[in-house]
Amino acid sequence: MTSLILLFIYLRNLQKNQGRSDEVNVDNLIFSEKFAIKSFNFEDPDDIWRKQCMEALYYGGEFDIKDKSETIQNIVERYNNIGDLFNESLHGKALPFFIEWLMYKVELIEIIAATNDDAYTVFETMNDRGLSLKPVEMLKGYLLSNIQDPIQRKTANTLWKNRILELNDFDKEEDSNFVKTWFRAKFAISMRERKKHALNKDFERIGNEFHKWLREQQNKLKLKESQDFIDFIMKKFNIFSRYYLLIREAAEKFSPDFEYIYYNAQNNFTLQYPLILAPIKVEDEEETILKKIKLVSAFIDMFIARRVVNYRTLRYSSIQYTMFRLITEIRDLDLEELHKVLDLKIKDMDETFDSVSKFKLHSQNRRFVHNLLSRMTYFIEKESKIVSNFETYVSRQIEKPYEIEHIWGKKYEQHKDEFIIEEEFLDYRQFFGNLILLPKGFNQSLGADTYDVKVKAYFGQNLLAKSLNELCYEKNPSFKTFLKESGLPFKPNKSFKKEDLDTRQQLYKKLCEYIWNPSRLKDI
Repeated sequence: MTSLILLFIYLRNLQKNQGRSDEVNVDNLIFSEKFAIKSFNFEDPDDIWRKQCMEALYYGGEFDIKDKSETIQNIVERYNNIGDLFNESLHGKALPFFIEWLMYKVELIEIIAATNDDAYTVFETMNDRGLSLKPVEMLKGYLLSNIQDPIQRKTANTLWKNRILELNDFDKEEDSNFVKTWFRAKFAISMRERKKHALNKDFERIGNEFHKWLREQQNKLKLKESQDFIDFIMKKFNIFSRYYLLIREAAEKFSPDFEYIYYNAQNNFTLQYPLILAPIKVEDEEETILKKIKLVSAFIDMFIARRVVNYRTLRYSSIQYTMFRLITEIRDLDLEELHKVLDLKIKDMDETFDSVSKFKLHSQNRRFVHNLLSRMTYFIEKESKIVSNFETYVSRQIEKPYEIEHIWGKKYEQHKDEFIIEEEFLDYRQFFGNLILLPKGFNQSLGADTYDVKVKAYFGQNLLAKSLNELCYEKNPSFKTFLKESGLPFKPNKSFKKEDLDTRQQLYKKLCEYIWNPSRLKDI
């Protein structure tokens, strides 16, 4: 029920953001009104945080989940999942028809159990219909059964078991995730056509039944003799699981050597794993493999940034076909050839940073905008020899997480001289150049203060915020050296009018072009 209400909240906000004239009213499915008091249709009257959380989501805002219950954290995370998974094809003319279909055609079936024991039996039966062995275990059994020598079989089994334990330290399903990633990266050559009633091909079958798929493909994979199966585990499984672990570790914890992997993970880009493994060859030297990992993850970082500022989706369903084609293109490439292909892909992208000139914040891209601001802040601090931590800027778990701050307060009265109507001002206030990051609480304390008050407070904050203050350009040689070498047009602002915001927007555009410059691929 909670999931259904979250879906209707998402659909309501999606319609509001689009300003649709054919908006379908779903409010009565979200909350009820009794004695002039609104209550959500599925809420716990004793849980004040749940109510506040749902209200924040309903009004298109954010909710701080730090130190909140697992239930509250789950609600916010699942709401974000809806945005990631909602099919882009439903955003246009189809949206009101989809909403009405959901309201009037989808039926819920209630199953009533006579006792608690019966309820548990129903629950267990419905949630545990699979075989007793996991697909990874069945895959291992098949591979080991084809190794004739008992000593070699034991050695392969030991390697497999130890590596699976390492994988499952991340997550109980990480062993399956790895095998799917590995097989898709190295062996899949087909994907289901994007039309009705199309049959599953390699990509989909690996996701659903990789153990069966491998048995059917053993001739194509050259698994014939006992030695082939030994090499499959001792060489291929060994190499690819080892580097998959390295990639997963880099995705979980920031590492300067593999920073792009972490950035991509923050944008929930799980397709980076098969892409990164695709060009790696068993015979590659370690140095070559590490460079390939850096090249592909850097390319993905550029791809994401360009898509985001052009309002293009990163949803798995929308880009998986494009990414699969790229996987097959870069599979087993040498380092130089890999660089050429990725460099050409970037240059051929329709999306460029020119669109930053009109880029702005809305309720559906807040997380991505936060990540962009975090990257920009961390980058200029690092280049200016200032101790900085990207994880701090993106973390929601620290005591006072960073939040998006609007340089203009939400006070139309302060800007009447430049905007005829309030709606125009509110829209312009969302532009990228009007945004910085500040710690939670600090930005709220500034509230709707005028710019001359805010800019003094900004001086004690991160470098992107501080750069608005003229004192930032005094006795700051490392920052000034960075500006001279980069040519970035940073400058202080004594006032921050519409023209100043426009100038700041252009600065952010040039900063994006500098950070995500394709020349970084060649540097690697």
